[in-house]
Amino acid sequence: MSIIKYALVCADDDPIVLQMLGFQLEKIIDPKVTICEFFTAPEDVLPGIDQLKEQGIETLFLIVDYQMPKMSGADLIRLVKTKYPQIKCLMLSGQANAIHVDALADENYLESFLPKPWEEGDLFQLLEPVLSLKYERNFLLPNSPNA
Repeated sequence: MSIIKYALVCADDDPIVLQMLGFQLEKIIDPKVTICEFFTAPEDVLPGIDQLKEQGIETLFLIVDYQMPKMSGADLIRLVKTKYPQIKCLMLSGQANAIHVDALADENYLESFLPKPWEEGDLFQLLEPVLSLKYERNFLLPNSPNA
């Protein structure tokens, strides 16, 4: 029996990017306790996180693109962190400039930034410490020398 406790939330207006994230995240999450939620519209993310919380599911990470219609990834991160400061935020983008990324980091809103295209191993290294803590076990990352 699965009891979902955790979520990883991904927001990007490009469905292909979300599909790629989904394939990669499947390799590192424990599907018995963790789900991935994907949003192409940034304005749907906060209500989605609210709904997860109502179901007793803790959102661990928000993985977001910078340039999206209606709302930038930076604005989305600020909006989410205002309500849920414990959520870790990671930006994946080929469009964000250093000024925006540094401003988010200075505000303690952004844990990490990965440029597009990103390396799967770099993504896993950023997520693994939190997932290991939540899963209460260490695990080997795919493609690591010890795997």
